[in-house]
Amino acid sequence: MTIILDALIGLRNLVHGNLIFGVGALLLAGFVGGKLAMRLRLPTISGYIVAGLVLGPSVLNVVPDHIVESLAPVPHIALGLIAITIGSEFRLAKLRSTGRNILIITVVQLLATFGAVTAAVYAFGAPLPMALLLGAIASATAPAATVAIATELRARGPLVSTLFGVVALDDAFCITLFGFVMAFAAAMVGGSHTGGPIIMILHPIREILISILIGVMFGYVVHRLVLNRRSNNEIIVIVLGFVLVTSGITVSIHVSPLIANMMMGFVLVNLSAKNSRVMRILEPLSPPIYAAFFALAGTELDVRTIAATGAVGLAYLLSRAAGKYGGAYLGAVVAGESHVTRKYLGLGLLPQAGVAIGLILVLQDTPVFTHLPYMGQMVNVVLASILVNEIVGPPLAKYALEASGSARKRTRATR
Repeated sequence: MTIILDALIGLRNLVHGNLIFGVGALLLAGFVGGKLAMRLRLPTISGYIVAGLVLGPSVLNVVPDHIVESLAPVPHIALGLIAITIGSEFRLAKLRSTGRNILIITVVQLLATFGAVTAAVYAFGAPLPMALLLGAIASATAPAATVAIATELRARGPLVSTLFGVVALDDAFCITLFGFVMAFAAAMVGGSHTGGPIIMILHPIREILISILIGVMFGYVVHRLVLNRRSNNEIIVIVLGFVLVTSGITVSIHVSPLIANMMMGFVLVNLSAKNSRVMRILEPLSPPIYAAFFALAGTELDVRTIAATGAVGLAYLLSRAAGKYGGAYLGAVVAGESHVTRKYLGLGLLPQAGVAIGLILVLQDTPVFTHLPYMGQMVNVVLASILVNEIVGPPLAKYALEASGSARKRTRATR
């Protein structure tokens, strides 16, 4: 046994800095993790995430930090494809009947989460500016896990449509809310920001509008290029190319690639019904990209952050879950949604990742907040919440889709 262990350690040391080996290890470990997850009746992405966590710097360190940094384009590819898929669900005919309900639910659950988290962490001793900022960050929801699980289960129906709509609008509203809260918190801590609070408030609105404009423009271009094209391979190349171009441009000018790609999908399916085939053509790309994306996300999780958060971290985690579920339930009641949607919608809103990380990085880079004594604790609280929700959230979302009858595909373990 010792000889085998030494051999494995020697192999790890030999390929420790090899990027190609790191990618292969993540894909294979994700495959194995996904199969084990299915046997445990968990979504495959849970296996991908845990596999990445085990191989990452915080556990075995088979895939070290510099390889994780080198693979930074992978999340942009995955999130771009996920975003265009979400956007394609927003057909105008469907929005006329469900758009009002989606808007109501999104606003109610967003404000419920913000209020619940702000009150909870403040009650556990956090300064009010910290509580407000954490409340705003907590309102963000990661659409990647939800879309991946719905795709895996081939889920369809009113619950799925509403869920996709809420996760699509949630991040845009979260970014706007964060801009307002950030300006208010800056005034509370006695600092100033270049341009003043008005600029801080208008900045996220400007970011969203520019993202929408880019998405609309490229959506029209893609529509013109694929409308009468018959080759599936050519369509894949064109759409994937524009997803990457859109993501690259938006990241470079510091606006939202998620919103831009969602708008591209929205424009694409609404300009012609024939463009619906584009989403079906892209489906074969999903498995390897999702495996790489979620395994890579797992490598960035660090179990040590949980111990560093204390009572504030626990209050944040529990109040966020209560706010998301309770807010979604209340919003569904106000909107007149079915009992099934009321009961299960909130379970699909727990995952949290990219936007939350982006917002905490914005705080770290903003001079008025950089040197606050509790900035380190805020970072740990958000990262610990992401760790827990990225592991616990997907199984709950899978349960919601299956228990609600939305899933069309049953996993091998449930047959």
